[in-house]
Amino acid sequence: MKSNRIAILAFAGIAAVGAVFAGTSTYDFVAHLDRQVHAISCSYVPGVGAPDANGSSGCFAVMMSPYSAVFRSATWGGIPIALPGLAVFIYLLFKAVEILWCKREEERSETTYLLAAAALPLATSVVYYIISVTAVGAVCKLCVGIYAASVFGFIAVLMAHVKTPKGVEPLPWGHYAGQVVVGVVFVVLPTLLYLGMKPDVRAELGRCGKLIKQQDTANTRVKLTNTPSGTPAIEVLDPLCPACKALRDRLEVSGILATMDLEAALFPLDKECNWMLSESVHPGACAISEAVLCAGTQANEVVTWAFEHQSELRDAAAKDPATVRAQVQKAFPNLAGCVDTPAVKAKLNKALRWTVANSLPISTPQLYVRGNRVCEEDTDLGLEYALTQVLSPGAAAADAAGREVTR
Repeated sequence: MKSNRIAILAFAGIAAVGAVFAGTSTYDFVAHLDRQVHAISCSYVPGVGAPDANGSSGCFAVMMSPYSAVFRSATWGGIPIALPGLAVFIYLLFKAVEILWCKREEERSETTYLLAAAALPLATSVVYYIISVTAVGAVCKLCVGIYAASVFGFIAVLMAHVKTPKGVEPLPWGHYAGQVVVGVVFVVLPTLLYLGMKPDVRAELGRCGKLIKQQDTANTRVKLTNTPSGTPAIEVLDPLCPACKALRDRLEVSGILATMDLEAALFPLDKECNWMLSESVHPGACAISEAVLCAGTQANEVVTWAFEHQSELRDAAAKDPATVRAQVQKAFPNLAGCVDTPAVKAKLNKALRWTVANSLPISTPQLYVRGNRVCEEDTDLGLEYALTQVLSPGAAAADAAGREVTR
């Protein structure tokens, strides 16, 4: 049937489009393997439009989320989901061209196999769309291109399959088992090539500085986790910093947070209290930081609340920073007698002076494990791998040996 040939030809074209979108997404991911930040493509038409250089797009949010790659703890950045996606689309294109070349588009067994193969990217697209909307809260335009290719490709094959005459011959299972093996090879080979060509960054992890004065003599740090047996760590934190929230989310999803005895050193990027700034980056952060200090052992509850309401708090602060303090006191009435008092303002000032004493950069978040700073370039794609390495017993022994040598 001519209509079958047109449907399979359309499927081949759609698979090629899917490969372009998946390939562009893979390229953006691979570019970050040098542990630097790069502009990424984020357009419904790959290569058209200005690349995202400041991390404001849905594509950037999705790529930096824990769901964009697998085996993140085993290798820096993990294996991007887009890479096997690219391989699957190329295989589907190869299979469609083979059917057309051999003029088997009217064979029921061929359309049955192709329909089953096309169901794989379709099912994966449905799962990842749900994750993007519910867990990440952003949708990547390149991913939308992959989703669309998966849906329309499946529809094209389904149309061909419905019009294919039903045969009575049994499916040649052995032949199609071999086809499945070929499909697996299409996925495995580029994955192995990717792993083999990746740079080894182990020697560079945890080498971005040390705390000069780790002791908190003014008692200004607050507990974010209650894990006495965990690895001691300090996060330099602004409660209204989106990157700080993203870091918390990554630590929780990966399970690494549960292994850390984590404290927060407050560093609000708000000129109301931070005399190191001429302009506020996050207006209202001083009020939230005061509440965190006032909360004592419940400090993590205030930080979590601020993370959950960041958007509305930042919007309110942009209009009138004073309203943020009112919202804090409404959410935590028991802190009303402490927030905005001279005592807590003085304590927050001491927290800022702790960062000065350690010559810390004016940025958040910063993460220190056993006093060693986790490199900024290892807190995005490489977070899980970097922390797995620096939290390991071997890293602890190396730190201890280093301290002995310097005595």
